Amino acid sequence: MPASINSGKGEARLKRWQFWLGILISAFFLWQVIPEFELDRVWETLQEARYWWLLPGVGAYFVGVWARAWRWHYLLRPIKKIQTREMFPIVAIGYMGNNIYPARAGEVLRAYVLRQRYQIPISASLATIFIERAFDGVVMLGFVFFTLPRLVTLTGGSGFVGSIQNLAVIGAAVFLGAVLVFVLMAVFPGRSADLLNWIGERLVPQKFRSSYQVICDRFLDGLSSLRSPKDILMVLLTSIVIWLFETWKYWFVMHAFPFTVSFFALMLMNGIVNLATTIPSAPGYVGTFDATGIAVLEAFGVQSSIAAGYTIVLHAALWLPITLLGAFYMARESISWQNVQQELREDDET
Repeated sequence: MPASINSGKGEARLKRWQFWLGILISAFFLWQVIPEFELDRVWETLQEARYWWLLPGVGAYFVGVWARAWRWHYLLRPIKKIQTREMFPIVAIGYMGNNIYPARAGEVLRAYVLRQRYQIPISASLATIFIERAFDGVVMLGFVFFTLPRLVTLTGGSGFVGSIQNLAVIGAAVFLGAVLVFVLMAVFPGRSADLLNWIGERLVPQKFRSSYQVICDRFLDGLSSLRSPKDILMVLLTSIVIWLFETWKYWFVMHAFPFTVSFFALMLMNGIVNLATTIPSAPGYVGTFDATGIAVLEAFGVQSSIAAGYTIVLHAALWLPITLLGAFYMARESISWQNVQQELREDDET
C-alpha cells in the first residue's frame, strides 16, 4: 500500500481521536456545573434578559477584532505590507475556523488564505500567529494576576482560588517562556538558524531536510517583527487594547442580566475563560468556557442560575456574529475546508 495512503489514514485516525477527546473534555466540564443549578430558573433568566444590550457588546467586540487585524498587519510588515482592512476578513475567517473546526484549525486556515491572496509562506505567517497567541496569553495572565487579590478577599482560601493561582503560575511560565524564545530567535537569527540546522541534521530524515530548511528560514522571517523593543512594546500594548475591548463586551452583556460585578471582576473572568479554552474541547469551546465562567461569577456572589444564563448568552454572542461573518468571507473567497486540507496534504507530500 502506498505510503501516502497510510499517512492519510493515520492522519484521519488522529483527527478522530482529537475530536472525541475534545467531546469528552467538554462533557466533563458541563457535568461539573449542570447539576449545580435548576434548569427552569436558568430558562426564566434567559427569558427576562434585556437582549438589546448585546448590540453595543458586539460592536465593542468587533473593534477588538479590527485591532487584531491591525496587530497582524504590524507583525507582517517586515515580510509584506498589507492594509488592515485587507487583513480583517482573513482574521474573521480564522475565528470562524476556530469556532467550528477542532484543534484551532482556524489558525492554519487564515495562514492558508494569506498565502492564496498575498503569496506569504504559511510557515512565516504561522510564526506571526504564534507571536499573537503568546502575547495574548501574557495579557490574559496579567488580567488574572491583577484581579486575583480581589477574588481572594471574597472566597478566602478556597480550592477555587488555589486552582486559579496554580493555573496562572503554570500559564505564566508557558506564555512568558514562549515570548522569550520568540524574542531571542528574532534578535539572534543567525544563531537560531544554526541551532535549527543542528537539530535538523540529527532528527530530520535526509529526504525531508531541504523542506525543513525552507520552513525554518521562513519561520525566522516571520519573527523579524520582534527585533526592536519598540515593536515588542507595540505588540504588547495592542494586545492589551484587544482584550480590554473584549472585556467591555462582557460588561455590556452583563447589563442584560440582574447582577452587577466590577469591570475588574470581568477582566478576571475573561482571563480565566480564555486560558481554559486552550484546553482541548469540542468545537466552539463548549464546556471549558461555560464551566469556568460560571465558577468565576459564583465566586463573586452571583446567583448560579443568573451566572449560567449570562455565560450562555455571552458565549453565544462571542461565537455567532464572528462565525457568520467569517463564513461569509470564506464563501466569498470560494474556499472549502476540505479543499484546504487536501492542498496542504499535497504540499506535505511534495
